[in-house]
Amino acid sequence: MDQSSRYADLSLKEEDLIAGGKHVLVAYKMKPATGYGYLATAAHFAAESSTGTNVEICTTDDFTKGVDALVYQIDEAIEEMRIAYPMDLFDRNVTDGRTMLVSFLTLVIGNNQGMGDVEHAKMYDFYMPERMLQLFDGPSKDISDMWRILGRPLVDGGYIAGTIIKPKLGLRPEPFADAAYQFWLGGDFIKNDEPQGNQTFCPMKKVIPLVVDAMKRAQDETGQAKLFSANITADCHNEMIARGDFILEAFGPDADKVAFLVDGYVGGPGMVTTARRAFPNQYLHYHRAGHGAVTSPSAKRGYTAYVLAKMSRLQGSSGIHVGTMGYGKMEGDASDKNIAYIIERDEFQGPAYNQKWFGMKPTTPIISGGMNALRLPGFFENLGHGNVINTAGGGSYGHIDSPAAGAKSLRQAYECWKAGADPIEWAKEHKEFGRAFESFPGDADSIFPGWREKLGVHK
Repeated sequence: MDQSSRYADLSLKEEDLIAGGKHVLVAYKMKPATGYGYLATAAHFAAESSTGTNVEICTTDDFTKGVDALVYQIDEAIEEMRIAYPMDLFDRNVTDGRTMLVSFLTLVIGNNQGMGDVEHAKMYDFYMPERMLQLFDGPSKDISDMWRILGRPLVDGGYIAGTIIKPKLGLRPEPFADAAYQFWLGGDFIKNDEPQGNQTFCPMKKVIPLVVDAMKRAQDETGQAKLFSANITADCHNEMIARGDFILEAFGPDADKVAFLVDGYVGGPGMVTTARRAFPNQYLHYHRAGHGAVTSPSAKRGYTAYVLAKMSRLQGSSGIHVGTMGYGKMEGDASDKNIAYIIERDEFQGPAYNQKWFGMKPTTPIISGGMNALRLPGFFENLGHGNVINTAGGGSYGHIDSPAAGAKSLRQAYECWKAGADPIEWAKEHKEFGRAFESFPGDADSIFPGWREKLGVHK
């Protein structure tokens, strides 16, 4: 059934919809299944996303038609469609009148992803009007809170050198805490990896007090504050809160130095909101494990990593992993810096929409996945700044001298880029960075050909 007469209006102008401030706009790459027309399929998509279905029904009235989602732009040649969703379509909390990401996702990528007349459809951008933004929590903490604890300037406080305890599974409490201590002698930030929680061989109630002790000893020895991101991911919201409460009690006076990590993609928006609202004084660390199932460029359905990051800011994520932009082991390329820009800036022109955030706190880009000191100067050059958290597991624990030396090499790499120095010359004057060449010779050969001769390394 062709529903384009009701669920499409190509006379609508995007600038008018934005100026009106009453619609959420969504841009998709969509291809109809063989034998189906583009506009008719797009209209069916909008119907299924809002008030309609695949047949005429007797319960529709004039008010219902007023909240129809409308296709307002198509370009079949590039498989492009854009849909305007009236704000009133989206669910609101009975407790406080605010809105929720679950409702947004239910409509914009709900049943429409599995319709028989759609070969594939993928959301690649969306636009939220100011009033809709006001109905989301947004972050309660941001990177400036981390800089404050570390004694840095609150503006452009710079690079936070972090790691992931390696191996990510298999360490019992004492080796885990010792690994944390060894890194903290040189670095700033440690996160539990996404599977690390409460394994039988490493129970949370035994390992966390040991980590607290490791933090205290490292702070005493270095005279510097340290940060820890504790994984409170769980299926049950009560379990998440119990984990968070225990961790904060264990850290006591150092509880302000604790972030809470949640696996926001596999756990879903409810998990993120639980952490955001139950622990508003903690930095909320959004880990996106599993996201590649829908965000990978090879995936034709779902949404992009850009969209995922944008949604994380709405929910209240203080920081989210954004990949390595082609400089580490993760899928991606240099253009992925746009994923960082949309979450850290107050206004950014995305692939489809210019999004203003109207003062909503920023979300920190967290860089992780195969990074080490040798890869960082190029990464910073591409991104254009170093106001990120970088969790380099192998890049720290794989350093030839020690995890602390690995941490120092990461910071020296940032300082090298900031100074505009030649990395080879910098390596001659900065031991830990210089030793990174010998620690990661494969990367050194690829990024800095001829480094052995220049640094006098003959093995």
